[in-house]
Amino acid sequence: MPLTLAALVHHSALKLAVRAGEDRLDVPVRWAHVSELADPVPYMEGGELLLITALKLDAEDPEAMRRYVKRLVGAGVVGLGFAVGVNYEETPKALVDAAEEEGLPLLEVPRRTPFLAISKAVSAANAADQYRAVTAGFAAQRELTKQAIAEGPEGLLAALASQVDGWAALYDASGTVVAAAPEWAGRRAARLTADVERLRERPAPASSVVGGPENEDRVELHSLGTGRRPRAALAVGTAAAPGTAERYAVHSAIALLTLTTERSRSLHAAEQRLGAAVLRMLLAGEPDHARAVAGGLYGGLLDAPFRMIVAEAAPSAPRMSVDSHAPAAVAANAPHGDPLAALTEAVESAAARAGEAVLVVPEGDGDGLRLVVLAADGGAALAACAQYAAALEAARTGTAVREQSGGTDDDELVVGVSAPVGPVAAAAAYKQAEQALSVARRRGRTYVEHEQLAAGSVVPLLADDAVKAFADGLLRPLYEHDATGRGDLVASLRAWLSRHGQWDAAAADLGVHRHTLRYRMRRVEEILGRSLDDPDVRMELWLALKAVAAEHG
Repeated sequence: MPLTLAALVHHSALKLAVRAGEDRLDVPVRWAHVSELADPVPYMEGGELLLITALKLDAEDPEAMRRYVKRLVGAGVVGLGFAVGVNYEETPKALVDAAEEEGLPLLEVPRRTPFLAISKAVSAANAADQYRAVTAGFAAQRELTKQAIAEGPEGLLAALASQVDGWAALYDASGTVVAAAPEWAGRRAARLTADVERLRERPAPASSVVGGPENEDRVELHSLGTGRRPRAALAVGTAAAPGTAERYAVHSAIALLTLTTERSRSLHAAEQRLGAAVLRMLLAGEPDHARAVAGGLYGGLLDAPFRMIVAEAAPSAPRMSVDSHAPAAVAANAPHGDPLAALTEAVESAAARAGEAVLVVPEGDGDGLRLVVLAADGGAALAACAQYAAALEAARTGTAVREQSGGTDDDELVVGVSAPVGPVAAAAAYKQAEQALSVARRRGRTYVEHEQLAAGSVVPLLADDAVKAFADGLLRPLYEHDATGRGDLVASLRAWLSRHGQWDAAAADLGVHRHTLRYRMRRVEEILGRSLDDPDVRMELWLALKAVAAEHG
């Protein structure tokens, strides 16, 4: 407990007497300060007991005393000690009345009590209070450490809530409450998600205070982690600002939880390496070995139908390192930055909330980095991947604006998803996901599922630059022939192929005699050096015509 004016008054050696403000003696005293200045206010910090003899004051002037006391109260002085037997034999009535009027405690100091004795008493009491606080802080640290070792974060939060006489909650990288103490605090903590999100946007370490006297409690939020972006957050709710001992407890909890978080990061890296080995075994057609190595780490994921997801970031977008697990904003916000890391967070957070297993493996390095995910078919992780991609797809509508202002589209991501398969078909699923990824890249899409490939048309695929180059080279001799005005071989070829080689129907479409059409088709064969009787030749010519038509609209 901090030293109060009441404790000084009851100090047997000081013999202080109260002359005004008896109802305000419970205020803490930060320091005892002696000043005979007519205006000591510029040298006050607040919380002081000011000691005077009125050497330079007319303490019997009511108006002067009212102004003097009023300024002291405004500066935060908590009490005034007046020495009698020096300049005045008793405390002047004008000073007593001014102190009563302003509610400032006025203590009469007898001549035999030096100001130094009062200063020593205040200093000793504050030092003792600080020692008690530090001792209590160390005791709290020992208790928090004991609970963290014995019961993990849940036990640590329970001990912290007891130490601060309030509540505590732990948030994961996505801002979700993962533990709270007491149990009822989970509902209170869940209402602070937006505040936690704002805190996560600031470089770690960071803290903020929400709530206050008007609200149900005062809550401190602290980021956890040693990286550039916080990996978790701690909330501590109390009725008032924590004291010194409580502050020690909070800081100890932050250190212990940060240590736990970083340890979890190392464990995650180890799990990631194990996941990469399991994935390699699945792709090698060894599902039994993959299950044996994985043990119970992935639950029933390797036995039930799953989907393979392959994701790549655009070459200009930032890339996550193979062992990184840096948090990013949730998918709904379509964040800028590292899209692969953000996708990892979205998928793993959704899986954790749903209690389902997911296997996430960064693959490759440098510019060739991609993300491979095994997620349960129809599960929360797969849905989170689709939602994240949809958010980025929607954000692309602003790409033109960013480019005009000199910005770049750092959020570019392409995702390919396989059809549902079992573990024996993992290699086939990987190929399906890569095919879907390739189509997504060519079509300028963010997210493509393998089933969608068969539901569409092959014609959009002809927009590929290699296909267009082949079409231009194949048909150029015919276009050059038509440019001389000696016939319309391209249009005739298109009509003939569209009618499946039916001469009369094709000739009617062109408005020419069928013998004329036969002559033109012979010219096509002569110019191209290919036989139209060959079905492969007819297919190539038809696709080339489609590619050229697509290019020219």
